Amino acid sequence: MSIKVMIVDDQKISRQLFESFVENDEDFELVKSVESASLVDVYLARYRVDVILMDVVMADGSNGLDACAYVRKNYPDVKLIVVTSMPEAGFLDRAREIGVDSFWYKEVSHEPLLDIMHRTMAGEHIFPDHVPEEEFGMVMSSDLTQAELAVLRELTTGAGNGEIAERLNLSVNTVRSHIQHMLDKTGFANRTELAIEARVRGIAIK
Repeated sequence: MSIKVMIVDDQKISRQLFESFVENDEDFELVKSVESASLVDVYLARYRVDVILMDVVMADGSNGLDACAYVRKNYPDVKLIVVTSMPEAGFLDRAREIGVDSFWYKEVSHEPLLDIMHRTMAGEHIFPDHVPEEEFGMVMSSDLTQAELAVLRELTTGAGNGEIAERLNLSVNTVRSHIQHMLDKTGFANRTELAIEARVRGIAIK
């Protein structure tokens, strides 16, 4: 009996590539391919699905990790493989917390996705050893501290220093200091440029 696959990815090119992988492997059968994580519950109620390839950030604002949490709670037998191009370290951490089965980076993973799928269906859990590095102004993303990244995630939401301080249980002066340190490291002109570049490059996403 073939393994039933659902693909959830808002990028058409990625979705079509994954579809071709599945359709050319005799062990797998494509059940549904959708562009929004908000549709996962609808199709799981309608179709038998054995494994889901789940992107994280969707154009409509839906979140693949939220969908994974729903699936893990309501359909515990469905295997979950997160597929993303975003180097946001928080994605990897949350995927582990949720109980995602495997995690695959689109551009940098050396092992083919089909191998990950076969190994996952055999009961393995495959996660990368580290988050990919991304150029971020004058430094690499790995040059930011965890404390700076936490502030940066909040900064990408448009929050002011006071709001960030409250969310992270920090003083306003500490938040201001972290932002200034990041500006000094990266060379970006201001906090707005810092936040925009972080989100566009997938380094910090809330």
